[in-house]
Amino acid sequence: MNSHQTLLCSSSDGILTVTMNRPEVFNALNEQMKTELNAVFATDAAAPDVRCVVLRGAGDRAFCSGQDLKEHGNASRSLRESLQKQYNPLILKIRQLEKPVIAMINGVAAGAGCSLALACDMRFMSASAKLIEVFIRIGLVPDSGSHWFLPRLAGMARAFEYAATGRDIGPEEAERAGLVNAVAQPEALEAETMSLARTLASGPTRSIGLIKRTLNQAMISDLPALLEYEAMMQEIASRTADHREGIAAFLEKRKARFTGR
Repeated sequence: MNSHQTLLCSSSDGILTVTMNRPEVFNALNEQMKTELNAVFATDAAAPDVRCVVLRGAGDRAFCSGQDLKEHGNASRSLRESLQKQYNPLILKIRQLEKPVIAMINGVAAGAGCSLALACDMRFMSASAKLIEVFIRIGLVPDSGSHWFLPRLAGMARAFEYAATGRDIGPEEAERAGLVNAVAQPEALEAETMSLARTLASGPTRSIGLIKRTLNQAMISDLPALLEYEAMMQEIASRTADHREGIAAFLEKRKARFTGR
């Protein structure tokens, strides 16, 4: 399945695992990797047989250290153009993919790598990993959605602290602040992440996708508008094969066999 230069992709049991594969530079994002990530989330992740995506970094030192600064060493470059061309479309693809996306944070997630993790639906973090909104250390502001995700996950005061100080956020604090769902020992991280991925992939993934869509909408809606949107999504969910299977399984007192349709 893998034909990429900077990614390793594999699929099993409805789970697409996407590994950022530049461990020698802490899986830093160069132009090739950004292009490939955009392509994977537009095509591979959208395939009908994929019901859950796990995003991770190669090796045990980094999830992703953010932009490869050696590649963007030219002071005359336009960061706005870079964000508009590659980073922003990638973040939107992850948020608009109506399937669960889990970040397996196996090492440092810094800068745009931290934003990439925050854009996922859930995050499992190694006890040896850390998050860093590192932008301020080089006189920049967070990008790739961090200003949107941080206050919604951790609150405005913590968001400002993390962005303005650029300090390391360890796993216990990340879990306590709501930035990650769970922390696991390094040797158990993959097994625990994949266990969750299998649970989600075997569930009614059409409904899970509608939940994701509705939560996205909830971030920009008032309550009356959101209630109406929920009603519309519920109508769509009620017409799925998985809903019919769920009702049949309940009445027949057996475990439901969901197909994601």
